[in-house]
Amino acid sequence: MDSTLENVAYSPKNVFILSGQSNMAGRGGVEKHHWDGIVPNECHPDASRIFRLSAHLHYEVAREPLHHDIDAKKTCGVGPGMSFANAIKDRVEAIGLVPCAVGGTAIKEWAHGQHLYVNMVKRARAAMSHGGEIKALLWYQGESDALSQHCVDTYKANMEKLIHNIRADLHLPSLPIIQVAIASGDDKYIEKIREAQKAIDLPNVVCVDAMGLQLKGDNLHLTTESQIKLGQMLADAYLTHFAPQEPSVASS
Repeated sequence: MDSTLENVAYSPKNVFILSGQSNMAGRGGVEKHHWDGIVPNECHPDASRIFRLSAHLHYEVAREPLHHDIDAKKTCGVGPGMSFANAIKDRVEAIGLVPCAVGGTAIKEWAHGQHLYVNMVKRARAAMSHGGEIKALLWYQGESDALSQHCVDTYKANMEKLIHNIRADLHLPSLPIIQVAIASGDDKYIEKIREAQKAIDLPNVVCVDAMGLQLKGDNLHLTTESQIKLGQMLADAYLTHFAPQEPSVASS
C-alpha cells in the first residue's frame, strides 16, 4: 500500500526482478562512459508485451538501457534483460521487468535492511500491488566479492541469506532464483566465488554459467553479444525449470 503504481495503463502479470551488479545492469556497448546506442534485434522493445518498472514505480514500455534510472551513477548499456524477455515472450505473456541492479556492489550491500535490499523489495512489492506475480529473481553478482578470502568464505552463506530474506519479505517461499556464475573478477578468487555460487543447494534455485562468454576490453564486463547470449541462457533456464508446460494463450 505504500508502493502504488503511478501509471495504470500497463499492468503486466508476469514479473521478473533483475538484480545484482554491473553485468546485470548492463555495460554492453559502453566505452569511455558512453553507450553506442546499438540495440540488436534480440533486444528490441515490444510495446504490447514487455514493460519496465521505472525508478518512479510506474510501468513503461521496456527498452535499452533497462537500468538507466536505477544504476544512475554509471553509464548503462545492453544487459541480459531485454534478450531474456524477448526469448520468453511467446510462452509468457505481459512481461514486467523490475530492474534493481547497481554496479560495483558486494553481497554485503544486499543484506537485509541495507538500502539496495530495501529498494529491491519496495520495487517488487510495487509490481505486486498492481496485480503482478513475481515469477523469478534473476541475479548476477559476485565480481566485487572476488577480492579477498574473507569475501569468499562468507559468500555462500550471505547469498543463501539473501534468498531466504527476499522470499520471506515477499511472502513467496518458493520464489524461483536464477543466478549467474560469474565470468570475471580477480584471478586469485574468481573460481572460489564460482564454486560458492554453484554449491548453493536450495529448492527452486538454479545456476547458469557465464564463463566463456566474451568480455569487453576491460576484462570485467560482458559485450553486447555476450549479454544477448546470457539473456537467452536465462530464458532457457526459466522455461526449462519454472515456466508452465503449456504456452500462454494471449487474451483477445
